[in-house]
Amino acid sequence: MAPSATHLVLIPSYNPGPRVFETVRAARAHWSPVWVVVDGSTDGTTAGLQALAADDPGLVVRVLPRNRGKGAAVLDGLQAARALGYTHALTMDSDGQHPAELIGDFMAASLQRPDAMVLGRPVFDASAPLLRVRGRRISNAWTDLETLGAGIDDSLFGFRVYPIEPLIAVMRGQPWMRRFDFDTEAVVRLAWRGVVPLNRPAPVRYLSAGEGGVSHFRYGRDNALLTWMHARLMLGFLLRLPWLLWRRAAGRPPFERRTRRRA
Repeated sequence: MAPSATHLVLIPSYNPGPRVFETVRAARAHWSPVWVVVDGSTDGTTAGLQALAADDPGLVVRVLPRNRGKGAAVLDGLQAARALGYTHALTMDSDGQHPAELIGDFMAASLQRPDAMVLGRPVFDASAPLLRVRGRRISNAWTDLETLGAGIDDSLFGFRVYPIEPLIAVMRGQPWMRRFDFDTEAVVRLAWRGVVPLNRPAPVRYLSAGEGGVSHFRYGRDNALLTWMHARLMLGFLLRLPWLLWRRAAGRPPFERRTRRRA
């Protein structure tokens, strides 16, 4: 597979267990290059990832000395990728939940609309915890309000293609979105900048512990983080409301071509 000069797969990884090796191999089967940012893992997977990269020129492994959070790991990879001329990054989790077989389809959509962010809309199966499925509806409702209905179908699903330059600008502009709050805050703030969302369905699978599934989500801690995040975003929304209403009246992104979001 010829490596892309503009689009790469970026996988932040923190104590994912052995499942990460299957995830990385699956991603490499569908795209080149693939970058893994090891976010201070202590589970022994770092050495195995480095060994994979030693035999595969299409795989790059970056290692952060301590855990700083998903958003911080993504930002590290984005900045390094931009320095090498990459313009877009598809992010996916390291735990095997995301559909590597759809990487090519999402990248193709991004190549057709490089001004857009290509967002996965999760299709859940019976493995999905009901509490988390219902909980994300609340977050999505807030996101819809904070963007005046810009068309973000799911704010939490991390399988998506970002344009690198505006995302770096967003993250450098404020100190948050470095941990579990990254996925939602990224799409809201990009929508405020006029980056159009394109939604594509993607199956998600929640793996049991017996299947090698690892979850770092903590209901109390992370729901508190999401609550604080939406409080910040609502304040930002209210401050931007006149400008957002003007964009809507003028028919400018993210309010134009609404039928094209669901490509």
